[in-house]
Amino acid sequence: MSPDLANKEDGTILFLPHRLNRQPVVVRGLTADELWLCAGGSAAIGLTLGLPLAWLLGSIAVVPSLIVGTSAIGIFSCGGVLRRLKRGRPETWLYRQLQWHLALRYPLLGDHLGAGDLITRSGYWATRRTPKRSAP
Repeated sequence: MSPDLANKEDGTILFLPHRLNRQPVVVRGLTADELWLCAGGSAAIGLTLGLPLAWLLGSIAVVPSLIVGTSAIGIFSCGGVLRRLKRGRPETWLYRQLQWHLALRYPLLGDHLGAGDLITRSGYWATRRTPKRSAP
């Protein structure tokens, strides 16, 4: 293959498959990053519920049991919800949506996490073009 046909002007290689750099789906439509996010968030909820419950019941075994239980429930429920949310949208939609919410609600945190580059202006855009005048 000649070098002219192998690369476009922007440097992309033409003969590579389109989905080569996508993250694979691991569990219930979640990629590895989304799975860790769901499992970690669910485990944190289990920990916060398990500590007071372990103190009330006097058994420390309640904490890991609740962590495992809430992780399983969280992965199952988050997998279904995120799969429905992502259906028919581009791969990076979820991450851009999270960045957009951070940029709107928490601008300082959003700037630190890279959401400051997003356009958050709402309103009408003007092209500043004047109407074409007809020749006399």
